[in-house]
Amino acid sequence: MLTVMNNSARDTLLETALRLFHQDGFHATGIDRILAESKVAKATLYKHFGSKEALMLDVLRLRDACFRQYLEERTSALAATPREAPLRLFDALAEWFAEDGFHGCLFINASAEFGSFGDPMHKAAAEHKTKVLDWLHRLCAKAGAADPYGLARQLCLLKEGAIVTAQVSRDPRAAQTAKIIAEGLLRANLPH
Repeated sequence: MLTVMNNSARDTLLETALRLFHQDGFHATGIDRILAESKVAKATLYKHFGSKEALMLDVLRLRDACFRQYLEERTSALAATPREAPLRLFDALAEWFAEDGFHGCLFINASAEFGSFGDPMHKAAAEHKTKVLDWLHRLCAKAGAADPYGLARQLCLLKEGAIVTAQVSRDPRAAQTAKIIAEGLLRANLPH
């Protein structure tokens, strides 16, 4: 889901930090480990980011862009019609859950580690969730929902539950269970 932008030291740091933060958490991952695994000098890290917090925020921005691109592209590729697109979100999630190294949602994890609503990390996680909701709102509108925002909120809640269930239980079938529920929501909210 993540592709190398180029081979710069900055990108190497971002990709290494993303992998480690996602795998082990933000607090548990120290700068020294990121430097050792990326093989980048400490001066380079501070030249590009200035602090661990700045690196963490840039990691969240990178993950936001990559993950939303993945969701949009996979959902679009899996949907034959706009009406099908909201449901195909759950097929895209199923593919993600089945990936080697699935560690759940970095944004859910960030909001848990940085619980204060005013914390920049928590704010970045909330912004990501808002952007996904906005995208799903557009999908529901194109699908013909009478209340596209209401339906998008319901589907987002279902999506979040599936992500957490897949992360906690290590059961990728959570997406398919959520899809069954989503089918009922779509039948009730889309014109026949």
